[in-house]
Amino acid sequence: MQKLSLLFTKDGLQYQLLKNKTVTEEQANFADEHSPADFIEEKLLRVLKSGNAGHISVISALNHFTLMPMGFAEHELGYDLIALNAPVVKEEEELMLSVNKKYGVQFYYTFPKTLYRTIKELKIPANFNFSGEKFLNSITAKNQKEIHINLYHHQCEFIALDRKKLVLYNNLDVNSEVDFLYFIMFTLSKIGFGTHETQFLVYGETTENETFISELRKFVKHLKIVYDNIPKRNFMMEQK
Repeated sequence: MQKLSLLFTKDGLQYQLLKNKTVTEEQANFADEHSPADFIEEKLLRVLKSGNAGHISVISALNHFTLMPMGFAEHELGYDLIALNAPVVKEEEELMLSVNKKYGVQFYYTFPKTLYRTIKELKIPANFNFSGEKFLNSITAKNQKEIHINLYHHQCEFIALDRKKLVLYNNLDVNSEVDFLYFIMFTLSKIGFGTHETQFLVYGETTENETFISELRKFVKHLKIVYDNIPKRNFMMEQK
């Protein structure tokens, strides 16, 4: 049996099949202006039918979320809290909860019900998680000011830490690398992180976003690319 990992982003579905720690198949599919409305659902059905998976791991990086302190228990408010940041259609979105004990926070996020039901109807063990929780859990913080940036296709999430304390998490849908840079620099000014004192660590689709990285280097003093998403090596946010 193989493990199937699925990553859902703003306009894409990436998947990886793993058997005995060996990647047997992986692929990225992204919709564009010519794609049908059910592009992602059709790709998901094709993956589920073709794979001999005994377990499914689902990661949602969709920008429908809110961040709360761990222990917040008024789950019925989840939809309303998310709606403060993004439009929510309750009939079409499944409300999910993802807890990060490492930093004492929890994410409420929604996942399209059509995709959720398609996966659950297989009756195969499946776990769901939010990309922000997985990203937080994977990083190693030091006693300094840090910005951790995870780059996707037309998407970016970043974490601000001040001496191992979480200051901010955000997840952005953007269509240009200039937008990435502007928003991150704007955020730095709002939270009081200086460009010369802050450590920047970048992960993910660094090759695809090389313009963003080269421009960022002009403004910051300390920047390190932790890894690039190399096929069959670094994929699906599997930071080491």
